[in-house]
Amino acid sequence: MKLSNQIKPISYLKAHAAEIVRKLGEHRKPLIITQNGEAKVVIQDIESYEQTQETMAFLKILALGLRQIEEGKVLPAEDVIRQLRKRRESR
Repeated sequence: MKLSNQIKPISYLKAHAAEIVRKLGEHRKPLIITQNGEAKVVIQDIESYEQTQETMAFLKILALGLRQIEEGKVLPAEDVIRQLRKRRESR
């Protein structure tokens, strides 16, 4: 994604807020807002934001799983199934 077309000064945001919101919803491309020539915020539509949050949550779970594997905190699936069956039978 080429972001150079998606960089606008804060004055543009102030003057075109409704248009920006409409375009964000249609095109789903983030908009970078600058202040005094420096990037300050990123604005994006809600669907893109939610998708990003879901992806981040998935990556955190994946990283946690990999760490547990590295630390040896895992059991073979067969052992886990056997333990679960024993628990169920003992009830």
